Amino acid sequence: MSQPTVFAHRGFAGTYPENTVRAVSGAVADGADAIEIDVQPTADGDVVVFHDRRLDGAAGTDGLTDAAGVVWEQSTADVTGARVLGTDERVPLLSAVLSAVPASLIVNVELKNPGSDDIRSGEALGGAPRRRARRRWAPFVGSVLDVTDRFDHDVLFSSFCEGALAALDEAASTARVAALVAPDCADAGATVARRYGVDAIHPPLDLLRGGSSLHAVANELNAACTVWTVRTWVAARDAVDAGADGLIADYPGLLDYR
Repeated sequence: MSQPTVFAHRGFAGTYPENTVRAVSGAVADGADAIEIDVQPTADGDVVVFHDRRLDGAAGTDGLTDAAGVVWEQSTADVTGARVLGTDERVPLLSAVLSAVPASLIVNVELKNPGSDDIRSGEALGGAPRRRARRRWAPFVGSVLDVTDRFDHDVLFSSFCEGALAALDEAASTARVAALVAPDCADAGATVARRYGVDAIHPPLDLLRGGSSLHAVANELNAACTVWTVRTWVAARDAVDAGADGLIADYPGLLDYR
C-alpha cells in the first residue's frame, strides 16, 4: 500500500502559528508532502492567508491575532500587520506563503471566503442560485489566480462552497480542484464532486469512519480521497484503514505508527 499524502493543515497548525510563513516553512522542514492554507480578500482586494472571518477569531474564543474586525473589511496594511497567536508572525499575503514553499510541493489553497457573509457553504446549488454564487466568487477567484499563476507550484484549489468551484471552472477550467465536504453534507459533496469532475474529495474523517459512500465516489471519479482534520496517531490509523489517500493533519509524524 502506498503512503498517504500528508497535507500540513494551515502549516501544521498544532505545532506552529497557523497560516503563517513560519508555519509553512516549518512544515516543509518537517517533511510535509503538501501545504494546506486558507485564503480570503482584504478591503483593498489583496489575497491574504487566514482562516477565520474575523481577525480576533470566532465568537467566544481567544484572539487569533492582536487585531480585530472582519478580514475583508480591513485594509491590507491592517491585516498584514496583525500578529498571529501572540507571536511575531504576521498575517501573510498569499504571495509570501508561496514564496516560502518549494515548487516541488503541492499547495492546497482553500478558497475560504470571497468577502461576503452569503457564501452558501456545504450546499449543492441549482441553476440560478449557482450562477449568483459564481458571480459572487468570480472577482476573488480571479485575484487568487493572478497570484498563483506567478508561481510554479502544483496548486490544488478546494472549497466548501460550490460558487467558488463554479467560478474557478469558468476562469480556469484546467485547474486542479477538490470538493471539501462538510460533516452533514455527504450527498451535497458527492453531487458537487460529480458536477465538476474533481481531482479530489476532502471529507471529514468521521464520515469515512462511518462508512460514507464518498470514498466510492472518489474512486468513480479517479479522484483522491483526503480526510480532514487528523490530529492523533489513532485518527491517522483510522484514516488509512478507511482507505484515505491523504491526510490533512495538524501535526507532523502522525504516520509514524506504521
